[in-house]
Amino acid sequence: MSRLLNSLVFGFLAVGAFAGCSSMINSKDIETERLLSAAGFQMRLATTPEQLTALEARPQQKLVPQQHGDKIVYTYADAKVCKCVFAGTELAYNRFQKLALEREMTIRQQETAADNADAAIDMSSFGPWGPWWY
Repeated sequence: MSRLLNSLVFGFLAVGAFAGCSSMINSKDIETERLLSAAGFQMRLATTPEQLTALEARPQQKLVPQQHGDKIVYTYADAKVCKCVFAGTELAYNRFQKLALEREMTIRQQETAADNADAAIDMSSFGPWGPWWY
């Protein structure tokens, strides 16, 4: 009976871990797609089986430059989350890079603020003599 219970608990933990990883990946993909849209990339959905097959054949979740005449167009394919492709000009690509950098800096500032808040210790809780390492 104990062995069965251990197997069930392990199974639930494994499923939870995989689900957590999957949702983390999806949230990062979704954030990237939000930034692409904000930067001016145009989204096109794959609406037919042929379009979906072509979409799946492209590099996934990567910005890929392509020469179209005298212009460079950047594409970002996502056959998993949105079943779409984002396409943008060099101007949109530059805006995306700027937005992504700003987002990264904001995240780092928030992490630093949280780390600093965690490091701040209320010394009054140690009494009149302070902590033992003084």
